[in-house]
Amino acid sequence: MVNVLVRSLSTVMGLVGTSFLLPVFVAYWYGEWRALTAFVVPMAASWLLAGFFWLRRRGKLRVGGVENAFVIVGSVWIVVSLFGAIPLYACGAFSGFIDALFESVSGFTTTGASVLSDVESLPHCINFWRCQTHWLGGMGVIALAVALIPILGVGGYRLVQAETSGPEKGKLTARISDTAKILWTIYVVLTLIQTCLLHFAGMGWFDAVCHAFSTLGTGGFSTRNASLASFANPAVEWICTAFMLLASVNFGLYYLLVLGKWSEIRDNTELRGFVLVVLAAIGGATVLEASSWATVSDTARAVAFQVASVISTTGFMSQDYLTWKPASQLIVLSLFLIGGCSGSTAGGIKVIRWSVLSKQLRNDILRLLHPHGVFTLRINGIPGKGEVSSFVASFIFVYFALVFVTAFIGACSGLDLFTAFTASLSMVGNVGPAFGSLGPTANYGGLSPALKLWYCFAMLAGRLEVYTLLILVGSSLRRKNDA
Repeated sequence: MVNVLVRSLSTVMGLVGTSFLLPVFVAYWYGEWRALTAFVVPMAASWLLAGFFWLRRRGKLRVGGVENAFVIVGSVWIVVSLFGAIPLYACGAFSGFIDALFESVSGFTTTGASVLSDVESLPHCINFWRCQTHWLGGMGVIALAVALIPILGVGGYRLVQAETSGPEKGKLTARISDTAKILWTIYVVLTLIQTCLLHFAGMGWFDAVCHAFSTLGTGGFSTRNASLASFANPAVEWICTAFMLLASVNFGLYYLLVLGKWSEIRDNTELRGFVLVVLAAIGGATVLEASSWATVSDTARAVAFQVASVISTTGFMSQDYLTWKPASQLIVLSLFLIGGCSGSTAGGIKVIRWSVLSKQLRNDILRLLHPHGVFTLRINGIPGKGEVSSFVASFIFVYFALVFVTAFIGACSGLDLFTAFTASLSMVGNVGPAFGSLGPTANYGGLSPALKLWYCFAMLAGRLEVYTLLILVGSSLRRKNDA
């Protein structure tokens, strides 16, 4: 266990350290020498660490039990978040390491909540790294490691399972490393396409790359203080709207699309539910807000962007939804509770879980009306998925337990009740903005250090779907007691 944990940590740190090459290039290009040093030193240290354990390796290591996989994944994400905070702190842009850590955790978990009020004053390489953390964390750092350096043998499958979102996790191919490569290839291609579209729509290359990273990672960090609203470009908003929704869909479906398996895509329960929720939210909010804009097209664009931003848990801003009508705000708040699809880069509870519960509710009602009837739960047209509903119910119970604990801690730290509750939904759901004093135009910089640290835990727990960190904490406490 110790060997595979150390090898996993060193491998992923070496990989993340290598990704520092991009912000190093940006720092060199813009002549940001102090910030360049902040990346070069930890990058060299990560290479030395990874190289040391790489040279000592003796064949492939097996992860072992499922509990070990959860412990390894949780440990990797904590260490990577700490490692990613080093250049943020070393560059002098943050007042303390806790603020830099909050920004790093928010980046890797694709939450997008920031402690900064003026991101435009940051060095270009720091803004680039902030957005790049979204992109790395969106598809998963473990999945990237398994795709590029499959040294963990069959144990890699359990690690990717522990990192991936959704109640049912499978492989697209026989080898998990091939599956990871396929998903990351799709991810890269979509990122390149969006980058080009944003550039042709009027963005500079730097802004286009950064916002493509944030969009496909469904994170929400921007290079501008006013987020995408500062560009005042309808084409940019429509492009980001489309790609936020694309990033909210299970990436495995894109592979099925390439293979031409249209029937499997058409019968996908979660995709149909996601499309229905998005259309209903856009339609309802557009009708409610029709009088607020000059034309229906302006209303539709603003509403579609904000709906896509929230349901994908990206958190970009083109409008301050706190100025909308109360009924429209309620629609936005309901999207905090839903999230995107499993197997996507989006956060939240996921559409598939609500679909399972709704189907289970329908069956329970039918059993009351027809006691002798036989009713099965069908997912993607396949019957016999009844056991999934118990796992889904358990997850939602634990999810909301964490939400309420986080809200309680926020309230004890001085937040008003509504802000504390919506901020907890935002942190655990990896949304970013909340309501009240932590709305889309605010930031998290004024919170106490203790609350920021708890929010770091909540963001990591939400990204890893709660169980991973709970198992990590439980395993650590049990081993401490055994010792």
